[in-house]
Amino acid sequence: MPVAEWFSELWENVVAFLRSIDWFRDTLDVALVALVIYGIIKLVRDSRAEQLLKGILIFALAFFTASLLNLKTMYYMLKAVFDYSLLVIIIIFQPEIRRALEQIAHTRFGGINLFGIGYDEAEQEIKRWQKAISAVCSAVETLRKQKMGALIVFERNTKLGEIINSGTIINAEATPELILNIFYNKAPLHDGAMIIRDGIVYAAGCILPLSDNPQISRELGTRHRAGVGMSENSDALVVIVSEETGVVSMAADGGIKRNYTIEALRVAIENGILWDGTHRDRNGENKALGLFRRWKSK
Repeated sequence: MPVAEWFSELWENVVAFLRSIDWFRDTLDVALVALVIYGIIKLVRDSRAEQLLKGILIFALAFFTASLLNLKTMYYMLKAVFDYSLLVIIIIFQPEIRRALEQIAHTRFGGINLFGIGYDEAEQEIKRWQKAISAVCSAVETLRKQKMGALIVFERNTKLGEIINSGTIINAEATPELILNIFYNKAPLHDGAMIIRDGIVYAAGCILPLSDNPQISRELGTRHRAGVGMSENSDALVVIVSEETGVVSMAADGGIKRNYTIEALRVAIENGILWDGTHRDRNGENKALGLFRRWKSK
């Protein structure tokens, strides 16, 4: 076949292929699949799920190898596992799947939370949160200096009813004095966690789930493992003050960062609860991207 005819036939095939594409539907399909894959990668990255996913890939490679080499016994055993793979994946990735569904449920469209609150209520809640954050930071400064341990959980979208039921309901305005009294080392509630809900000290003496992540440093004790465990099972922010060293840490999304200064802690909590300081509107004001959006009175 002459080269010119070959190129002509190739071009005709390319044109026919392009004409067969429904650009809107196919582009939307590819974009949605890419978004799902990106979401899965983001969900499992830097978490225990990443290691579990590697293990599943090794199993899949072993299954393919057994099939290729006709290793009948190994193939039969691995096939029995893969026959129930969907159920196994749901069980293994239950915390990650739950977190993803919670994030979807609280997705905002065009700045509107479908289960949101009104403008005036949002302004009042912002003020409560700002006061609570200020009270926590002031109390943490004192706790750090006196090396008194503390575990403070900021409830966000994931409701912590089961955790709250394990402690004592306080339901009081957040003040430095109240927080210090709760975590005073001879107070009856100082060993548990404090839960702050909607800018209010809602409960204290609560029991948190411990993380079994082997990557957590052995230098960290039960209080830190409880903080990380809480962040693994919810979207809460958890502030931890070490009783031994006075070091201030914060756990979020299954990870932990240490050695916070009080000002850095304040910024981190505000970014997680109220807004993302890297986003600003056209008037230069911070956009609230946390629990709710910041509505300005006109």
